[in-house]
Amino acid sequence: MSKISDTVQASLTASMQDVPFSRWLGLELTAIEDDRVLMRFGMRDDLIGNPVKGALHGGVISAILDTVGGFAAFLGVLTRETRESANAEFSPWLSTIDMRTDFLRPGVGTEFTATGFPQRVGSRLVVTRMELHNDAGDLIAVGTGTYVVP
Repeated sequence: MSKISDTVQASLTASMQDVPFSRWLGLELTAIEDDRVLMRFGMRDDLIGNPVKGALHGGVISAILDTVGGFAAFLGVLTRETRESANAEFSPWLSTIDMRTDFLRPGVGTEFTATGFPQRVGSRLVVTRMELHNDAGDLIAVGTGTYVVP
């Protein structure tokens, strides 16, 4: 991890603990690699949307992608602000204004990894790309999110 990533990871971890929904989902920030945010969570019965297949609910998948996308947007803006000013400060409170989720296969597995990275960081909008994989390495879903920054 880079020096910026160590500082950013501490800030992101603290921010995640402030969001009750993220805690309920069981999300854990596992790494920041270059410009990518990685999170993981385990399967639980209350996340199942298809009891026959034991697959994640589509709303859970979208919520996970939105969360990792938002943190990737935060990372992108914070990285840009840090490059532009040694004393840059940025509020982690940003809002999703548009998101697309493509469901590629059922969300079956015991552990899942969500990855997000900024594709474009503008002065007011950040566009991110997100992926969700299961513990077998299968790509479950992908997403694109647009976030407005204050």
